[in-house]
Amino acid sequence: MSARVSTALLLGWLLLVFVFIFAPIAASVIFSFNSDRFPTIPLGSFTTHWYDRIFADPEIGEAARNSIVVSLSTSVIATTLGFATAYTDYRYNFRFKGPYLALILLPPTIPLIIMALAMLAWLAWIGASGQLWSIVIAHSVLTAPFAMAIIRLRLNQIDPNLEAAAWNLGSSEWKALRSVILPFCRPAIISAACLTAAVSFDEFVVAWFVSGLNKTVPVVILEIVQGNIDPQVNAIGSLVFLTSITLVVMAQIFFIARIGRA
Repeated sequence: MSARVSTALLLGWLLLVFVFIFAPIAASVIFSFNSDRFPTIPLGSFTTHWYDRIFADPEIGEAARNSIVVSLSTSVIATTLGFATAYTDYRYNFRFKGPYLALILLPPTIPLIIMALAMLAWLAWIGASGQLWSIVIAHSVLTAPFAMAIIRLRLNQIDPNLEAAAWNLGSSEWKALRSVILPFCRPAIISAACLTAAVSFDEFVVAWFVSGLNKTVPVVILEIVQGNIDPQVNAIGSLVFLTSITLVVMAQIFFIARIGRA
C-alpha cells in the first residue's frame, strides 16, 4: 500500500471519528434555532426564542452564575494544588514518594458515581454538604491531578541547572521559585487553569450529589431532560459546549505554545 493511500485512509478514518463525535453536537446547535418544539426534519423556521427563554429564566441564570463561580474557584485551587504537587515531584526525593504520587493521581481513575458518593458522605460527616463551596472542594479533588500532569510535563523540559544557578547567584529558594520556575511554567499553568475550569464547568455527577439547592448548569439540564422534551436544553447545551470548547482550545493553544518554546 502506497504512502498516499495510507494517508488518505487515515484522513478518512479521522473524518469519520470527528463526524461521529461532533454530529450530535452540531444537530443540537441546529435544533436550538428551530422554531418547532420537537427535533424533527424538515426544520421549522429560524428563531432565537429558546435562547430568549433561557436568558429570561432566573433559575437558569442562577445556575449559570453558580457554574461560573465553581469553575473559576476550582480552576484556581486545582491549579495551585497541581503546581505544588508537580514541583514537589520535580524538586524533592523522599520516602514513599511513589505511593504519594499514586494517591495524588488516583481521583480521575475512580468512577464518578463512587467519587460522588464518597464526597457526599465525607461532606455530610463534616457538616458541609449542600453548599456551593462543597462543589468547589469536590471538583478541586477531581481536577487537581490534571493540572499536576500538565505542569509536570512542563517541568520535565526545564534545565535543572537554572534553579541551582539562581541559588548560586544569591537567590533564596522562594525567590528562585518565583523568578525561574513560575515564569517557565506560566504557559502550562494557564493551560491547566483553562482545562480544569472546563472540566468543572461540564461535570454534573459529583455536582448533582453534593450541590443541594445550589444547582449548576449541568444539574439543571439533567432536571429538564428528566421531565419532558424541552428545546431549551438544546440552547443551554449549545452555550455550555461553546464555553467548554473555548476553554479547551485555549488550554491547547498554551500547551502547543509551551512545546514550541521548549
